[in-house]
Amino acid sequence: MAPRRVGGGERTVQKAGRPGHARGEGLTPVSDGGQLPGVCPPLEGQSGGQAGSTGPRVRKRPSEISFGGRVLFLAEDAELIRQQLHEGFDPEFTPDLKARLRDQISTDEITPAYICFFYDETLGEFPYLGLEVAGENGRAEAPIERGTVKAGGFVCSVAGKRRGKGSSREQSPYAELMAGIKVVVSESIERIYNENCQNLGILTTTDFGLIDRIRSGEPIPLSEFTAGTDDITRQIIEYGGLFEFNMARLAGQVTLPPPRADGGNPMTLGEKIFARKWVVDAAEGRIGTDRTEPGEAGFFRTDIRFSHEYVTPMAAIFFEQKLGADARVLDPDSILFFRDHLTFLHKVMSQERIEQGLLAVANELEVKQREFAVKQGIRLYGEQQGHVMGSEAICHSKILEDYAEPGMLIIGTDSHTPHAGAVGALAFGVGTTAIFNSWITKDVRARIPPSFKVVVDGTLPANCTAKDLMLEILRHPYVRDGHAIGQIIEYAGPVVERLSVDERATMTNMAAEVGAFTGLVAADERTVEFLVEERGMDEDRARALVEGVYSDPGAGYVKVIEIDASRLRPMVALPGDPGNGLYIDELAEPVEIEIAYAGSCTAGKKEDMDMYARVFREAWEGEG
Repeated sequence: MAPRRVGGGERTVQKAGRPGHARGEGLTPVSDGGQLPGVCPPLEGQSGGQAGSTGPRVRKRPSEISFGGRVLFLAEDAELIRQQLHEGFDPEFTPDLKARLRDQISTDEITPAYICFFYDETLGEFPYLGLEVAGENGRAEAPIERGTVKAGGFVCSVAGKRRGKGSSREQSPYAELMAGIKVVVSESIERIYNENCQNLGILTTTDFGLIDRIRSGEPIPLSEFTAGTDDITRQIIEYGGLFEFNMARLAGQVTLPPPRADGGNPMTLGEKIFARKWVVDAAEGRIGTDRTEPGEAGFFRTDIRFSHEYVTPMAAIFFEQKLGADARVLDPDSILFFRDHLTFLHKVMSQERIEQGLLAVANELEVKQREFAVKQGIRLYGEQQGHVMGSEAICHSKILEDYAEPGMLIIGTDSHTPHAGAVGALAFGVGTTAIFNSWITKDVRARIPPSFKVVVDGTLPANCTAKDLMLEILRHPYVRDGHAIGQIIEYAGPVVERLSVDERATMTNMAAEVGAFTGLVAADERTVEFLVEERGMDEDRARALVEGVYSDPGAGYVKVIEIDASRLRPMVALPGDPGNGLYIDELAEPVEIEIAYAGSCTAGKKEDMDMYARVFREAWEGEG
């Protein structure tokens, strides 16, 4: 069947049970007045209907806010943490305690990976279970047990530098929120974690002077938590979260900074697509502006929104709780779901985890996604014959194979969403809150990143592929030293122009390894060939889609890297980092291969499979 056209404590774990059902821990139905604690209430009087519809005015938080509750200090001291959790000890915040606060608490410590199989308020039982601090005789200990934070009546959690580093998993702040944490105080807070907190309604600050005021219940001006933020972030905080802000935006209650359309300066491809998709006025449905530039923030209309089973269930819980069980997503034909991350989990999960009930809990992710897909009329690429044949599709690969078109804006809950940049689509990864809100608004919040360009000249030698090009790019100082993080990488030059779309996809896919916002290749004749030959698209339509999907001459880049492909040789990456690339002939000695893995995330395309077949054929014939 052809795809539909789209235009996206104990240190034990709860035994299996369906999240949100029959455990006494399920979500409070919206019809009974339930809502996420710590955030502003949803639109009054709205319990269902089409997502994105307007209604009564959305209320802001009051200009002053009081808490009045306990403060949990996450110190490099296991005994101090236990005293707070089990003995009701509330230490005075002193310079000595500040010096003992634990630095660099990662999201994996807030919610270890095995906890992320839960996706509803049950997560409130688990914050900080992975946190290790100094214990007896200086040995690392994990002093926080299941349920102890929630039972302690804490409203504020305090830590040191770089709180929330690591993965962007939104289960971490959500677990804190469900445990009663309404304020996070740290010396410094990582950007994505901080944004996730703001989106969910958790207040964040680096001002330790607020701690005693929080604990005492003293009214604190909300401006203490919005100081220094941009206009959009300030309003998200004032409305109590991204959902509430978006409801106000759709109702025309908020003021957004307009695009700075101040002339006809040349734009990069990324900037051009952002300009075409800018939601100038959501209430009036005005989309598009003449120009954009790096640093501008706004909301942008998506063409495709997709998610997989690790994210969809939590997003569905948010959607149903905020809008009601009967609410409908906006334009389901442009939403896609995938079961591709945990299909074979039963083959790799340890017996200990299975006995703890985690496999059964993880299987509920598949159930919730499937049920939500059926209810909303969303296309789900699920399993083939249950577990027997694996997944029907890999999300980022399928988007390129059957859906992405030049000039589209695509969001997905997968780090390799930029795969679709191979045909000139602006595709980038987002988290749970962003995908859930996109089901309501069909747009996504973004700050336009700067672009840098990699120009590849010369001729690619035999037995060298786009993967070798990427390993060479990854070890370039600009990339290796982190200067490319958060930027758009645009690939260009004669060698890239000669590459097939599959090989281009290897390069855009690995924007994730670069640390880039996304990767792009201008649409051209190769793109037309792909759309006609692989999709069966009418040639005239394909050529019309390609028109103008390239950077303007004279467009500005923060960096241009030039690579002579003729000098390349087949490469490998040493363990630990794909930036540790070496030419194979530079290895000190031959390396025996015990297992060779071929497939996604990067190398599961048709041309990759053809290459593997050639290798096997040559080996077979050589043996013969």
